[in-house]
Amino acid sequence: MEPRIQYAKTSDGVSIACWALGEGAPFVHMPWFRSSHIQLEWEIPEYRRWYEELCRNKRLIRYDGRGIGMSDRNVSDFSLDALVADVAAVVDRLELEQFALFGLLHTGPVAIAYAARYPERVSHLILWCTYARSSDYASSSQVRATRGLMEDDWNTYTETLAHVRLGWSEGESARQFAALVRESITPGALQEIIAAYKELDVSSLLPQVKAPALVLHRQDVSWLSLDVARELATRIPNAELSVLQGSSGAPFLGDSEAVLSAIDGFLGLDARPRKGDRERRRKTSRVLPGKEGPAVQTILFSDIEGSTALTERLGDAKAREVIRRHERIIREALKAHGGSEVKATGDGFMASFGSATKALECAIAMQRNQEQGAGSEGESIRVRIGLNAGEPIAERDPDGRGDLFGTAVIVAARIAAQATGGEILVSDVVRQLVAGKGFLFNDRGEHALKGFEDPVRVWAVRTEA
Repeated sequence: MEPRIQYAKTSDGVSIACWALGEGAPFVHMPWFRSSHIQLEWEIPEYRRWYEELCRNKRLIRYDGRGIGMSDRNVSDFSLDALVADVAAVVDRLELEQFALFGLLHTGPVAIAYAARYPERVSHLILWCTYARSSDYASSSQVRATRGLMEDDWNTYTETLAHVRLGWSEGESARQFAALVRESITPGALQEIIAAYKELDVSSLLPQVKAPALVLHRQDVSWLSLDVARELATRIPNAELSVLQGSSGAPFLGDSEAVLSAIDGFLGLDARPRKGDRERRRKTSRVLPGKEGPAVQTILFSDIEGSTALTERLGDAKAREVIRRHERIIREALKAHGGSEVKATGDGFMASFGSATKALECAIAMQRNQEQGAGSEGESIRVRIGLNAGEPIAERDPDGRGDLFGTAVIVAARIAAQATGGEILVSDVVRQLVAGKGFLFNDRGEHALKGFEDPVRVWAVRTEA
């Protein structure tokens, strides 16, 4: 069923088209901006599936920005204040007191500005393949090349957008998208928007964002550097970065289920089986569900210091009781911080995280909870923890058990082996990923790790309160 389109009036008198679908916590999906048409998008299967999946467990709100789609076209003000006013009009029209805000591509800066100005309204901020400074996008050689087509051949320009920006292959969907762009906006209006965006820079607002934030980026996007996403995640106080596999700038193309899972996990929503999950699991023998190849993950290894001596001292039964308590603490910490247990390794665990920040928070919680978790017999366990980030290879054995392999995993295990009981050691990669998040480190220098020619710089996490 197509949604019922409503209109909201902005403070400067512009009518903004919007719709709402589903039930649950409000999720405001901002426009694709330069190719947004909330009615015609339902004719393109990829768009429609995306919206249907999003509104499974939340109330999804979509709107067309001023000058675009079904909103008022006869406008000339595309300033940041005007675009923030579009958001304000929609959420007030629908009487949303608090909501998650999803800013993507060119509406990311507007989402950042709204979240900074109205912290009481935004419960969560989610940013997809976007930027704070328009120059970070406009300086790309691909962007400059495709913009050169705009005045010469409008049709070729719109078709190029489908292939270059979104990564759509040749086919009916790509042709429909190009037609959608032509129906969404005129060349003149697009030129006005580009001119208004020329000096746009909301980077000074990043530290003012109070809501928890999730920065999503695809690692192989060629027209926007991953460094731009890292900067967003670093400068927003309560943000985490999740880098997903793929090259498309559209979240509904490629591994869209990984995007949906990341969003639901960030919002604290229970994961639901999605269309095709069971069939894909049945057909997949080596690649883990939701993964079509390597993706950046943070790997954590934990290991009990002196587990053999513990058993000799307490005996099998009492030692096992102490270790069970340790295992419960580890698993509770993983659950609380969004970690995935890959496997138990006898006297330790291997886990993975989509966010380095969450992984480090989890490691600190593990150590603190171990210190507080001694039983009546007074026995506590000292745990060594090591973390590294990279692109592990995910595989599944014939019995369906998943595992991770590769250099990123081996380095994490080797770093854990360098730690002493009660200590957390991380690679320099992890330290850089969590820069600006309030963690403190002591430099432990370069270590020669078994099996690696080049030494690895290791940092110890300072966990004192």
